Amino acid sequence: MITLTIDGQEMEALEGSTLLEAARENGIEIPTLCYHEALEPYGGCRLCVVELVGSKGSTLVASCVHPAEEGAVVRTDSEMVRRSRCMTVELLLAAAPNAKVIQDLAAQMGVEEPRVRLGDNDCILCGLCVRACNEIVGANAISLVNRGFVKEVKPPFEIGSNACIGCATCVLVCPTGAIKLDDVLTNRSVHEWESDFEARACKICGDHYLAPESREDSQALLREGEG
Repeated sequence: MITLTIDGQEMEALEGSTLLEAARENGIEIPTLCYHEALEPYGGCRLCVVELVGSKGSTLVASCVHPAEEGAVVRTDSEMVRRSRCMTVELLLAAAPNAKVIQDLAAQMGVEEPRVRLGDNDCILCGLCVRACNEIVGANAISLVNRGFVKEVKPPFEIGSNACIGCATCVLVCPTGAIKLDDVLTNRSVHEWESDFEARACKICGDHYLAPESREDSQALLREGEG
């Protein structure tokens, strides 16, 4: 065990844990979007930033990927942290104004209206769907492609992927509802699945489709990770 100070409270944390894990284990909530307990931390959304106080001043770090270290002094709700999170939420709201999870975060942080408009797309590029497909399912059927404002989630060559097994794990893990089950079925159109969904394998490539009851297994795995 290591000892660190979070928000003025001295507390213990498991050696090798992250600042986010240490805070949550001690009842201190830090908002996240791209983080899921069943997946490797990503540090993409920057909503989980905290202030790490050092001898040469303070710096903002992503708590989901920054290790909890002996003697660390951390502030999770300082003025520096609040300004950073408000800016992050404002940009997310500018890009995905209709996503309820973003609207709720904006309301909690007092962000009323973004100063710019970046689009109208529920996908916030958190990468959860891509990482779940890779790390939990092992299918690697989708990925983040392009950069900057044209970055998006796509299957290889922007056509339905033979690697997709239709498990809908990407649908289950998406925080904004940007991915729908119909999208999964459409992008998997290169397969010739049985129409009643009772078949367990594609008649072309032999990949196994997870029937509805198996989707519940994927959901149970995600819930287990959250626990």
